[in-house]
This record gives sequence, structure tokens and C-alpha cells, in this order.
Amino acid sequence: MNRARQIWGWTLAVVCSVSVAAGQAPNGQTALVVTNPHYVSIMLDITVNRSATEVWKRVGKFCDIAEPFQLPCKIVSGKDGEVGAVRFLGSSIGNEILVGKTDLSYTYAQPLKPGEAYDLYHGTVEAKPLTSTTSKLIYTLVYDNSMLRDEAAREKDRAERIALFTKGLNNMKSLAESGAPPR
Repeated sequence: MNRARQIWGWTLAVVCSVSVAAGQAPNGQTALVVTNPHYVSIMLDITVNRSATEVWKRVGKFCDIAEPFQLPCKIVSGKDGEVGAVRFLGSSIGNEILVGKTDLSYTYAQPLKPGEAYDLYHGTVEAKPLTSTTSKLIYTLVYDNSMLRDEAAREKDRAERIALFTKGLNNMKSLAESGAPPR
């Protein structure tokens, strides 16, 4: 009986893999899959003069991202802090799903948006202890930029994201250290 289940599982996995590889979504629509993705990662960090626990208390909830990035945030599904929760970050960003977390970090992903190629956008925010009174805030992004027209457009996009997330990290540092973002 176990052997039959094992064979059935393998068969199902192969069928699903072929469907995904063929670009077919389960509902029969064509998935918006990028044929030759070009994954990019951006890793930024900043030292904070507070313990990682104190930092995380101030900026570690899923919707705490709203203040340093000056975006509206609302949990639209699930419970804030639980894997599977969905936050809405205004019309320019849309929904993000909490896909992983630890005591001092979380990872989110943006879902497929209707009519757009999927860029596999993921972000991780982490407070890493350095000493008992200092920590490092780390923000990591991973996404596919292959749909941008050329290398110049990809470099511009990367530079804009670095500037935006550096400003956000600076604001998170200020919030953690003094309770208020810089003016």
C-alpha cells in the first residue's frame, strides 16, 4: 500500500511539474511566467544603538513597515505576525504575504498580479544582535528584473530600490533609537 501511495505521489508531482513548466495555471489560464528570469538580490544593513529585542519591539510587526516607509498598511487577511497573514500597502504596492518568520525576522512575498509577469519579489527584515546594546537591521530583497527593457533600466531600477530601502532603514533606525523617524 505504501508503494502505491509513493508511486501516486511521484506521478502527481510529475504531472504538476509539467503543467507548471508548460505555463498552465490550474484554472486553465495561461500563467504569466518569465521564460529567462534574471534574479537580483539587494542586501542592506544599518547598525542600531539598541538591542535587537528592543529594535524588534519597535519595528518588527508586519505592519510596522508603514511608518518608516510612509505607506498605509492594513492586515487584510489572517492575523498580524502569523505566517499566511496578508498586508495591503496601498495601491502602488498592493498585497504582501507573510511567508516566514523567526523571533527577530520575517519574510514576505508579493503574489502574482493580474496581467503582469511574476517577478518573484520577496523581502526579509531582520534585527541581528551585535552586542547586548547594539544590533544590525538587515533588509534583503530578491526579485526578477528580466522584464525591464535593458541593462540601463535594470541598473536604474536597482539604484532606485537601494535609495528607497536605505531611507526606510534609516527611518527604522531612528524609530528604534528615539521613537520617532527623522524629519
